[in-house]
Amino acid sequence: MSNQKNMPKEKGLDHTLSLLQEGYQFIINRRHTMQSNVFETKLLGEKAICLSGSEAAKVFYDNDKFKREGAAPKPVQKTLFGKGGVQGLDGEAHRHRKAMFMSLMSKDDLKEIRQLTKTHWEKAAKDWESQDEIVLYEEVKKILTKVACEWTGVPLKEEEVEDRADLLSEMFETPAEVNLNHFKGWRARSKAEKWIETLVEEVRSNDREVEKGRALYAFTWHKDHEGKLLDENIVAVELINLLRPIVAISVYIAFTGLAINQYPEKVTSLAEGEEDKLQWFIQEVRRYYPFFPFTAAKVKETFTWEGYTFEKDTLTLLDLYGTNHHPDDWDNPDRFEPERFAEWSGSPFNFIPQGGGEFDIGHRCAGEWITIDILKESLNYLVNHLDYTLPEQDLSFSMTEIPAIPKSKIKMTNVKRT
Repeated sequence: MSNQKNMPKEKGLDHTLSLLQEGYQFIINRRHTMQSNVFETKLLGEKAICLSGSEAAKVFYDNDKFKREGAAPKPVQKTLFGKGGVQGLDGEAHRHRKAMFMSLMSKDDLKEIRQLTKTHWEKAAKDWESQDEIVLYEEVKKILTKVACEWTGVPLKEEEVEDRADLLSEMFETPAEVNLNHFKGWRARSKAEKWIETLVEEVRSNDREVEKGRALYAFTWHKDHEGKLLDENIVAVELINLLRPIVAISVYIAFTGLAINQYPEKVTSLAEGEEDKLQWFIQEVRRYYPFFPFTAAKVKETFTWEGYTFEKDTLTLLDLYGTNHHPDDWDNPDRFEPERFAEWSGSPFNFIPQGGGEFDIGHRCAGEWITIDILKESLNYLVNHLDYTLPEQDLSFSMTEIPAIPKSKIKMTNVKRT
């Protein structure tokens, strides 16, 4: 007797508009109505399979079953990832390029980025004391632009900070837009690549000196799995794939500010700045609040899982937000409980705010450790080194906007360092 099952299928010609209208809830809504962690729909005129939950994530990150090449929609590629970047590679090319990123994640590298974060928070807070009001999200984008450029070796003049911060943030603030905002993101990507390409050309022609330990130097002289120097545009794409995600941590910091306000009873335990408790809190911020809704791949070769057939080249989406809130994987998933991470097993498949799988051989974000260290330092600064008032404002956020950001972007008054 065959174990083949008919995959639950959404009726209708195409559901791209529904995805844009429902945002983070698109896969969750259908998972509930179909009572299934796997179902078929139609997006951008083609069949697509949607997955949710840790068991589905294990399959999705099986490199023998799925490939990333050609999976990201062109609008996302043109703004968020760039063409030819590590996110779209597979096999040996992916492993070799991923190793280039992982080489920057030593303990000393992470210690330095955390120190840079603390330094630039302190410098910014000193300026905030003389201002009537600051908008945390906008200010943190500038802080993280400075951190990212200094850490990677990318030169940045003080008068350039705001423009560079806007340039890098427009790429992650507009990937799902279908209006003029998407053009802004595409234009930002183009300008950013030209900016970094110029630096790469200067380094290769010995017109610019850069420390050997910096990403600008390492990426400029990196050779691919065939022993060839990367094309200057690819170097630019990959350097932006460090700069942009670091600046995107500003979204998490805005939600951290919101969590401090919404759950003050969870903040009292952070007064001593204990590493473990800081980490539990920011991990729960990353699990609880929306960041990126899903990630995409294509079926490598036809296979069967749980009785369902996955046909070769079928677009497949893994629900990141929904997996982080899946009742099969989390107790009380819709409650903000940092203490849940005190006993968390560390599974690479049930906690996937920036993607899942293993770091070295899989597609898990190479910058996740950077994210954690920057967030811990930022949380500690907000809780233990800063006094401020949150005036009346709209702290709500929309689950249909990608990325979701608190409407007011966290306004602060009476800012004083402690």
